[in-house]
Amino acid sequence: MPFVLPLLGLAVFAQGTSEFMLSGLLPDIARDLHISVSAAGSLTSAFAVGMVLGAPLLAMLSMRWSRRRALLAFLVAFLLVHVLGAVTTHYGVLLATRIVAALANAGFLAVALATATAMVAPDAKGRATSVLLGGTTMACVAGVPAGALLGELWGWRSAFWAVALLSLPAVLAIPRSVPAGRAPRLSACADAGPGTGGELRALRGPRLVVLLLLGALVNGATFCAFTYLAPLVTDVTGIGAGWVPAALALFGLGSFVGVGLGGRLADTRPVPLLVAGGAALLLGWTVLALTAGNPVAALVLVFVQGALSFAVGSTLVSQVLYAATGAPTLGGGFATAALNVGAAIGPWCGGAALTAGFGLRSPLWVSALLTALALVLAGVAHGARRRTVRHGAPSAQDAPA
Repeated sequence: MPFVLPLLGLAVFAQGTSEFMLSGLLPDIARDLHISVSAAGSLTSAFAVGMVLGAPLLAMLSMRWSRRRALLAFLVAFLLVHVLGAVTTHYGVLLATRIVAALANAGFLAVALATATAMVAPDAKGRATSVLLGGTTMACVAGVPAGALLGELWGWRSAFWAVALLSLPAVLAIPRSVPAGRAPRLSACADAGPGTGGELRALRGPRLVVLLLLGALVNGATFCAFTYLAPLVTDVTGIGAGWVPAALALFGLGSFVGVGLGGRLADTRPVPLLVAGGAALLLGWTVLALTAGNPVAALVLVFVQGALSFAVGSTLVSQVLYAATGAPTLGGGFATAALNVGAAIGPWCGGAALTAGFGLRSPLWVSALLTALALVLAGVAHGARRRTVRHGAPSAQDAPA
C-alpha cells in the first residue's frame, strides 16, 4: 500500500471525529454560545445535510482539477473552518462552518476513494477502501470519546483545534505523494478522464444503482441501532449509564474489526461475504432485539453487529468502486452520499418507531427490517440478472467485479 493512504485514512479519522463528536459537546456549546440544546443539535443536522448534498456535487466539481489539487483544497478548507469554529463566538458562524466542513469532508472522501483505488493494483480496491473507512470506524472507537474528554478538560473548542491538528499530516503529505495528473487510470481498460457526462452515464448501470441502494439500507440499519444504543443499554439491558461508553466502544471496536475483515475478503470473495454477512446481520438484529434484556448477550451482540455491519458496508463501497470503473470520481461521491442517506434515514425511522410507542427495542426491529429489505432487493436483482444472462450476454456494467 502507498504510504500516503494511511495519512489519508488519518484525515478521514479527523473528519469522522468531527462528524460524530458533537454528541458529547452539545451542552457545553449551548452554554458557551447562550443557545438552546436543540439549536446546538442543529449543528449535527447541518453536517449531515452537507454530507449528503456535497458528495456528488463536489465530486463533479473536483473533476476539473487534478486529484492532488482537489484533495488539498478540500482538506485545507476543512482544517480552516475548524480553526474558525474554534475561535468564533457567534452561533451563525459556527453553523456555517459545520456546513462548509461537511461539504469539504464529502468532497475529500469522494476524491480520496477514487485516488486510493487508483494508486493500488486493480484487484486491491477492497483493501484500499478499508484503509480509508478504517479512519471512520476509529473515529467511533477513539475519536469521539477523545473529543468528549477534551471538551471536559479544556472546553469544546479544544476538540475543534484537535481535529484541525489531526488534518495537518495529510495536508503536508498530499503535495508530495499524490500524483499531479488528472484522473489516473483505475484499470488497464479505464480511460484517464471520461468527463462529467461520461461518468454520469456510467452511473446508470443497474448493478451500480442496486449497490448504492444496498449501501444506504445497510448503513441505515447500522445507524438506526447505534443512535439509540444508549437508552437500550440503560433501560432495557439495565446495566446503568456507566456502561454506555463501554457499549459504544464495543460497537466501534467491532466496526474496526469488520472493516479489516471486509478489506481482506472484498477483493477475493465479495459475494460470499455479502450473502453470509447480510444473513448474519438480519439474524443478529433479530436476536439482539429478543435478548436485549440479558447484559452478556447484549454486549456480545453489540460487538458482533458492529463487525458485521461494517464488514458488509465496506464491501458494498468497494463493489461500487469496482462497478464504477467508468465513473471513478462520481462513483466515490455517490457511494459517500448513499452511506450518509442511510445514516440520516435510519435514525429517523428508529425515532419514528419510538414516537409511535413501540418501545426501546423497536429501533433494533427497524434495523432488522431495513436489512431484510436489503436482502430482498439483492435477491430480486440477482434473479433479474440471471434472467438477463440466460437470454443474452450481460453488459459490461453487469459483469462480475
